Amino acid sequence: MSNKPIQRCLQENFGFDSFRPGQAAVIDCLLAGRSSLAIFPTGGGKSLCYQLPALLLDGLTLVISPLIALMKDQVDALRERGIRAARLDSSIGPGEAQAIYGQLADGSLKLLYIAPERLANERFLNRLQGRPIALLAIDEAHCISEWGHNFRPEYLKIARLAEELNVGRVLALTATATPDVAADIRRAFNITESDQIRTSFHRPNLHLTVSPCPAPARGELLLQRLREEAAGATIVYVTLQKTAEDMASFLAAAGIAAQAYHAGMKNEERTAVQDAFMAGDLRVVVATIAFGMGIDKADIRAIYHYNLPKTLENYMQEIGRAGRDGQDARCEILACADDLTVLANFSYGDTPVPEALASLVEHLLDAGEAFNVSHFELAGRFDIRPLVVATVFTYLELNGVLRATGPFYDSFKVRLNRSLEEICAGFDAQRAGFLQDLFATAKTGRIWSHIHPEASAADLKQPRGRITAAIGYLEEKGEVTVQATGLRHGYRRLQPTVEAGELIADLQKTFAEREQRNIARLRNVLDYAEQNRCLTRQLLDYFGETGTDECHDCSRCRKGQGQPLPRTAPLEPGAAETAIVQRVRAENHPALAHPRQLARFLCGLTSPAAQRAQLGRHPDFGALGAFPFQKVLGLLTSPG
Repeated sequence: MSNKPIQRCLQENFGFDSFRPGQAAVIDCLLAGRSSLAIFPTGGGKSLCYQLPALLLDGLTLVISPLIALMKDQVDALRERGIRAARLDSSIGPGEAQAIYGQLADGSLKLLYIAPERLANERFLNRLQGRPIALLAIDEAHCISEWGHNFRPEYLKIARLAEELNVGRVLALTATATPDVAADIRRAFNITESDQIRTSFHRPNLHLTVSPCPAPARGELLLQRLREEAAGATIVYVTLQKTAEDMASFLAAAGIAAQAYHAGMKNEERTAVQDAFMAGDLRVVVATIAFGMGIDKADIRAIYHYNLPKTLENYMQEIGRAGRDGQDARCEILACADDLTVLANFSYGDTPVPEALASLVEHLLDAGEAFNVSHFELAGRFDIRPLVVATVFTYLELNGVLRATGPFYDSFKVRLNRSLEEICAGFDAQRAGFLQDLFATAKTGRIWSHIHPEASAADLKQPRGRITAAIGYLEEKGEVTVQATGLRHGYRRLQPTVEAGELIADLQKTFAEREQRNIARLRNVLDYAEQNRCLTRQLLDYFGETGTDECHDCSRCRKGQGQPLPRTAPLEPGAAETAIVQRVRAENHPALAHPRQLARFLCGLTSPAAQRAQLGRHPDFGALGAFPFQKVLGLLTSPG
């Protein structure tokens, strides 16, 4: 394709006269029919790389993005420019969803944004079957890699889905791919190394500082910084939701316009904070990492890390939100070694108890040649977090033990939007009879009818797929409103005989290695904060950007030698902590029977069994949260 249509599309649809670095190369690759990997820093213009080709390609561009906020902002901006774009997420009502499905069916929709979890919706996948998907764009593509800092099992299945849907080409996008992660992404989507486009992560307008600071002094230092700086939009990143609340209150009491933002808030509360910040009515947001992805605010003047970032990947993303207008922005870490304990404890909390992992795997191997399960139910039964359960299944698929046959819902709540007689009048006699028979199998309430596809299929001696297709068709036509419940996942055994002990040992080793990789990433953060080297150069090296020049601007270049970070919290539990352990043990909670379960509880880490027993309200929950998990575990397993 000549550059004339591309340039005209850029100017007329997006209002730009020229491309940012790397954008034209990615777009040329896609329009030539090849898949590409775009590694651009946060704010580097990744979204245009699929939005522009979407308008020039025949068919749908399907965008997989992990955050509703990002989808909402981008879809709103595209619609303002007259571009047919939509999003399907939990905030979309039935009426709007039906309109979107209609555009999908008639081919008028150019871009559709979905969360990766939407791929677990069999009715949605049925709607995609046979539709021409010109481009599949995957944001946060580093989530596909086990070596990445944010591995998510549902991402690993996207590559297989792309093949099954006969996608024309794939664009994988990330701001945080190390060389190992980039290789994983290319391998998954058959992207050649020459079609990987990486632009520089160096942004000279971001002024990087690490300020060693004891934990008790951080609040006052932050307040001092905010008073020193000219008023400007600021994000303060913290690790815990409680810290976000406490620091926002502290700053507000000192006269700084600040509010908290975290995943524990109601959706409408988070939306109000984000909207006020975007409009310039709120200067400071004190947030966990739940805030910022997809926020397109050009004039953020400062990013403060009140706590150490979880990984260098997180740090690069978070500071990348500052100074997108090209003007100077301050990026400072108020660095204290105490934070390492909390961050490490999160990693240890995800590792399943060995006995629980063994029991789960043995249960699955006894489930038969074909079976279906609820990840949520398994999590409660074996006291393994749902995301970790999903990861176990992913590893079993990678090891060739299982193959997923597809997710489905075991029941539907269906509300008729007009009488069944009126609905059936629009079909021929055979189809009308089938619908009448189908609704006769339902358990009917005052408003909703409950249909269990498996049971209905057995009663009617029809394939389950015909049941779900009929419900989906009625929903698409607006005849019914549907709420799916009871997500289950189907699997098929690929290996008739499996050595359970060997498989369990391999999985336990895998989780232990994963735990150690997470801890190693924390050491990378500590090294970054303490070493003598240029801060900018350290980050560029980590992400595989070659070069030897120092920035001559960061605090390390300006002030010289690094230093060990201060630590104020105790590392060794003492007599008081031992007394707490003895007190909780004496209560004999079944959910805390294993030392690792009890260690999680004492460190303030939730688990399915503890949640079910409502132990989060226990006065000793998190009582030893200031101590390293391994020290607490050692206290529980030591003789005497």
